[in-house]
Amino acid sequence: MFSKNYSQEWFSNIRADLLAGLVVALALIPEAIAFSSIAGVDPKVGLYASFCIAMVTAFFGGRPAMISAATGAMALLMTTLVKEHGLQYLLAATLLTGVFQIIAGLARIGDVMRFVSKSVMTGFVNALAILIFMAQLPEFHGAGLPMYAMVAGALAIIYLLPRVTKAVPSPLVAIIVMTIIAIVFKLEVRRVGDLGALPDALPVFLWPQVPWTLETLWIVLPYSAGLACVGLLESLLTAQIVDEMTDTPSDKNRECSGQGIANIVAGLFGGMAGCAMIGQSVINVRSGGRGRLSTFVAGLFLLILLVVLGPWVRQIPMPALVAVMIMVSIGTFSWASFGNMRLHPKSSSLVMIATVVVVVFTHNLALGVGVGVLLSALFFARKVAHFLRVSSALDEAATCRTYTVVGQLFFASAAAFVREFDFKEGVAKVRLDVTHAHFWDLTAVASLDKVVLKFRREGKEVEVLGLNEASATLVDRLGTHDKPGAMDDILTH
Repeated sequence: MFSKNYSQEWFSNIRADLLAGLVVALALIPEAIAFSSIAGVDPKVGLYASFCIAMVTAFFGGRPAMISAATGAMALLMTTLVKEHGLQYLLAATLLTGVFQIIAGLARIGDVMRFVSKSVMTGFVNALAILIFMAQLPEFHGAGLPMYAMVAGALAIIYLLPRVTKAVPSPLVAIIVMTIIAIVFKLEVRRVGDLGALPDALPVFLWPQVPWTLETLWIVLPYSAGLACVGLLESLLTAQIVDEMTDTPSDKNRECSGQGIANIVAGLFGGMAGCAMIGQSVINVRSGGRGRLSTFVAGLFLLILLVVLGPWVRQIPMPALVAVMIMVSIGTFSWASFGNMRLHPKSSSLVMIATVVVVVFTHNLALGVGVGVLLSALFFARKVAHFLRVSSALDEAATCRTYTVVGQLFFASAAAFVREFDFKEGVAKVRLDVTHAHFWDLTAVASLDKVVLKFRREGKEVEVLGLNEASATLVDRLGTHDKPGAMDDILTH
């Protein structure tokens, strides 16, 4: 089984994976340089990180065809650390980030992805598409006609070439054609070489030059924790998107550990922490990449392009890469979400819109997804709380009333539960039949205590019937109505 999966994941799509990896490698260069600038480090720190992370996740990641490298979301969290303590502390923080992510994988944190709703996923995708498009706009500032013409020409190749042939990825053809045009006609457009100095040597093993003391640990710990969380969140969401695009499953827990191993390797070779990139992953998949080979080749080609073909890479015009990213933005955005807003429940649409707004205005993917998940949970709790029903029946002698409780009792339904009872009714005995109910939390148990004690205060005998095993365990541990001295504390309930 292992050998079969190994062969399938690596060698079932060789030609397309090789070509897709080359496209991704070309598109990685300007982004890695830009993210290095955001973090306040030399461009080679981001480029070396992208090379290391892509190649390592090809072996240890849980999602074939997904691209991981240096990212903007991670770079934003590094700025203060670099400014106050320098590059070496960033490398140390990168190592600790990897350790946290490996632990997360072993703890099966990837399983929590089932709590991220479809609405949050759609909002995340749409927000990221908007951010990718917005990131290209500065390239047009002060640009002349050649810039607009080349972007339009590249987009025409990207979208029209597949109608003629799909033998070669159209983004790759667009980059090559636009580069030749820019060189031959000596067009005045920004080139990759204008972004910063490209490395011309292989990365070397570099143990962070920091004092290995508790003081250093306390300095890098908060940054590493933040980097680990954001990196895992973005990686797991991207993995889920690639799952849907390719209609294949992935191992989310393996992906957590794989990201950790990759970040440790990056930190040891002078690179910054990174994670999965939805933009590059979409480029890879749309260019035909399906296996681990495409991810490995993206990292390998990136290194070859920098070290061996550096002079040619510097000549690549930015309009060609801008066109590729615009294609990614258009392809990533869920255009169907506009029509779905009329069909889906209002709460789902609100979750999607809130996720988009928070991410776009804060440029913080983790915060946006967190808001979306929180809203989803609140709407779900509100909906489930409405399913609670309490009915009652009086016996023939009019001395005992039986209340039948059906539904889920938790913090959102506890108050409504208490309001369903008539504590002043002139009966001698009350039965609470909770056979078809379930108590989930402390608030639910406290509401049961309140009901029982209020009836007892009115002089009524109270009997609770039908607690299931899980509810009984919770009530025995947290409840007070059946404990000695409960009536003495009634004012606290």
